[in-house]
Amino acid sequence: MSTLKVGVEVGGAQNLMAKEGQGSSSSFVELQFAGQKLRTSTKEKDLNPVWDERFYFNVPDPDLLPHLALEACVYSASGSSNPSSKSFLGKVRLAGTSFVPYSDAVLLQCPLEKRGIFSRVRGELGLKVYVTDDPSIQPSNPLPTIDPFANPPPSPIFRAQAPPASPHAGVSAEKKGTRSRHSFHHLPKGKRSPPAAKSTANEMRAEPSATARVFAAVPSSSSAAAVKQGFKATAKTYAGVGGQTFKPPMGNTKKRTGGGYDLVEQMRYLFVRVVKGRDLAAMELAGTVDPYVEVRLGNYRGRTRTFEKNQNPEWNQVFAFAGDKLQASELEVVVKDKSLLRDDHLGMVRIDLNGVPDRVPPDSPLAPEWYRLENKKGEKLMSELMLAVWLGSQADETFPDAVLSDETVISEESAASSQLRGKVYHAPRLWYVRVKIIEAQDIVPLGDESKPAEVRVSAQVGRQIHNTKLVQTRNMAAIWGDEFMFVVAEPFEEHLVLTLQEKVGGSKNEDRGTLPVHLANLEKRADDRPVLPIWRVLEKPGLIDVDQLKKNKFATRLHIIAHLDGGYHVFDEPIQFSSDLRPTARQLWKGALGLLEIGIRHAVELSPIKNHEGKGSCDAYCVAKYGNKWVRTRTVPNSLQPMFNEQYTWEVYEPATVLTVAVFDNSQVQVDEKGSAARDTPMGKVRIRLSTLEAGRVYTSLYPLLALRNSGVKKMGELQLAVRFSSMSTMNLISMYFKPLYPKMHYTRPLPIQDQQRLRSRAVEVVVARLGRMEPPLRKEVIEYVSEVSSDAWSMRKGRANFFRFMALFSGAVAMWNWFGEVCRWKNPSTTVLVHVLFFVLLGFPELILPTAFLYMFTTGLWNYFHRPTQAPRMDMKLSRADDTSPDDLDEELDTFPSSRAADLIRHRYDRLRHVAAQAVTIAGDIATKGERLQTLLSWRDPRATFIFWVFCLVAALFLYVVPFKVVCCVFGFYVMRHPKFRTKLPMEPANFFRRLPARIDSLL
Repeated sequence: MSTLKVGVEVGGAQNLMAKEGQGSSSSFVELQFAGQKLRTSTKEKDLNPVWDERFYFNVPDPDLLPHLALEACVYSASGSSNPSSKSFLGKVRLAGTSFVPYSDAVLLQCPLEKRGIFSRVRGELGLKVYVTDDPSIQPSNPLPTIDPFANPPPSPIFRAQAPPASPHAGVSAEKKGTRSRHSFHHLPKGKRSPPAAKSTANEMRAEPSATARVFAAVPSSSSAAAVKQGFKATAKTYAGVGGQTFKPPMGNTKKRTGGGYDLVEQMRYLFVRVVKGRDLAAMELAGTVDPYVEVRLGNYRGRTRTFEKNQNPEWNQVFAFAGDKLQASELEVVVKDKSLLRDDHLGMVRIDLNGVPDRVPPDSPLAPEWYRLENKKGEKLMSELMLAVWLGSQADETFPDAVLSDETVISEESAASSQLRGKVYHAPRLWYVRVKIIEAQDIVPLGDESKPAEVRVSAQVGRQIHNTKLVQTRNMAAIWGDEFMFVVAEPFEEHLVLTLQEKVGGSKNEDRGTLPVHLANLEKRADDRPVLPIWRVLEKPGLIDVDQLKKNKFATRLHIIAHLDGGYHVFDEPIQFSSDLRPTARQLWKGALGLLEIGIRHAVELSPIKNHEGKGSCDAYCVAKYGNKWVRTRTVPNSLQPMFNEQYTWEVYEPATVLTVAVFDNSQVQVDEKGSAARDTPMGKVRIRLSTLEAGRVYTSLYPLLALRNSGVKKMGELQLAVRFSSMSTMNLISMYFKPLYPKMHYTRPLPIQDQQRLRSRAVEVVVARLGRMEPPLRKEVIEYVSEVSSDAWSMRKGRANFFRFMALFSGAVAMWNWFGEVCRWKNPSTTVLVHVLFFVLLGFPELILPTAFLYMFTTGLWNYFHRPTQAPRMDMKLSRADDTSPDDLDEELDTFPSSRAADLIRHRYDRLRHVAAQAVTIAGDIATKGERLQTLLSWRDPRATFIFWVFCLVAALFLYVVPFKVVCCVFGFYVMRHPKFRTKLPMEPANFFRRLPARIDSLL
């Protein structure tokens, strides 16, 4: 039986609806989960009740937990004789997908929802929901009916059966090794266990079993099997070749699950697993043996690592030989002894490839077999070697860690061998730390105590440092009120260190005390509820002087507010290219909308980056990022046409996100004479926005790889990708378009723009530090290139590109204006006559204006549907203005910050920037001048102009009151579209009047 339980802590409610006719309510909360019903105590006549009660529900099947829901209903108890009489105040429903372990749980203020259309509710309910598998915690038992207004003494019959447990009972049980294992994967080991449930009769009450029977919300066997299946499989989709797209046949109902290798070409491999050796012969002179194994197949050779002085080594290494490059029908596995002059032959095994079995996952791994070694003469030896040989594909689970045949040029013992492997990286979960420095007390100056001291507080987390302003102490106290934000990652390894510093002269500051705060001890917050400030005593820096401690009666105290903000999404990439928009707190996560599958097939016509044996070569690999999951394909060395054929899958939570795939040249394969490797060279990237993909369709195309160089933009080749987005529910996907794009905290307490840019840079640094500690590490230049760390930097090219985008945005309006100008000039008399007729019809029937406009847009959308693009957008060289940008502009864009160029070149670029900025300032001034002229119409700054406009307003009011509005519009329209014979080239009178109005530009220096 499963020991998994769902814990619910009911904190309190706020601003409840009054139901008793006296402006108050006697409220209680009724909890329902998986057919179990529990109830809190009743708080009489309180619209802001606080319960602070804890309950535990048993989970019948852990596999069904994501499909269950917890419902908390708030009721107002009635004072009638019927104990079941109650009034509905609101409810909260939480899906099982939002349940997290106790260490990740935070108190959420959930707004109360209506039960029906005519329900009147208001207020919020504080809930903390988590899961635990601590066997020492027993589920809460429902109790018989008790009068909600009576408080009888607790009876042993009504007590819960769960004994009180220690808050750290789960940790101690784990340390003792008595904690059992469960299949629920959301609960990591080593986490803090929740406190045990309280067991009083006033906490949990049940409804009468005869009148309010609750049935378990557990699906039947058939429905449970369907739920365990995950989401409904979509129809099989066929990948197109050469940029074509195919939809699945409507009649095909074959189910498909994500994660298969159906988007890439199947590559056959011969796998050889060298497990271990036994009773290897020792050399006569040395008496020991340093064995290693060499696997030979034609001209390809793979070598294991060497064990020193070991006659029974265990290698457990896998070699994979490409099936289309098999050059022999016999496999040779040779065991050798490494020596200084010449390696000695210990024995070999020959295997005929015609009898090698095929293995197709999910078959179990092939059992290895012991083989007797034979010498060069074919005589059997006493030594044995354990091997396993089979035929498979890249879908084999051993493929990512196998040594491929095109990698055998690199020794397995070298450091570069690990750089060739394909890996999956998971970036850590990022949090915002919000710290507010309020004040400090009992500050004793270092010098003359009668003079005020200038002090400040320095807050530091890792390499992130913020300082408050310098203030003078008054009555041994200082007040700041400064607030700072930091970016940290789980698990929390750094400390928040607050240091009180006193200015002692010039720019020198001396530490007066420090306050280290472990980040794991900070309160986690998922909403904008206030956090109570705390007083903390500072620790003296350095050695402690006992006499000084006796002299100082008081220790310096610091008044601070510090907590972890989990309601925000911590951006580590540009907002417009973001691949994840979920908040940090897992309790706020919604269910997945679908799956994103990408097949990285191959690259063609890559530009050579380095020279190898006198020829241009490239060691290419791909990196894809979506959400916090980074994937890196294997490196294909010495190939300008690399074949990857690797497939990866992500869960999708938001359609308005972007998948980024970049190609790099691996510079870690070859090192220089000093032993240091160069930076990996980016060769281009591909961005695919999920909202541009149709669900269930495979998009297969070649994407150009464009790279910016100082000399100009260069096409580095093309990358073929196959992308498929599978939706679980079309209705859920459509409803996402009407929900807020960002988490709630981004709207209730938005961050300033400058803080967003600074925090994003800090977030990238944290991700670089964490992913750089993995093996093999994901290099810094790779993360910065994919994350667009320099997207906010100045670029003349981007400025021109955005200007032309702005012009293209209004190109339709400009074309319409030019067409209307031709109509007014009677360039085409028939068209002008038709426009006059249409204008007269719309003027006579104004109710047709909006239907006509919407019908026009509907028709346009229908026309564009049949001409919609069949491929996802790709990098556009013309749109980026990369084809007509000068090399000097590109060199300025790729320059570091601060600049590393010569002083004369920097001065030239600065003067050019001043010229561009002057033009922008002039345009802004002209727009401001026109706006100020409108404001001065009634300001009497120009008495004559204001008098003219004042009289005009009076005449216009009387005229429009007398004359019908349709007549005015008709006269105005025909006047605007009058024949050119009645026009003049001089400006009209209103324009002449407007240009003579004064503006505030006269007051500028």
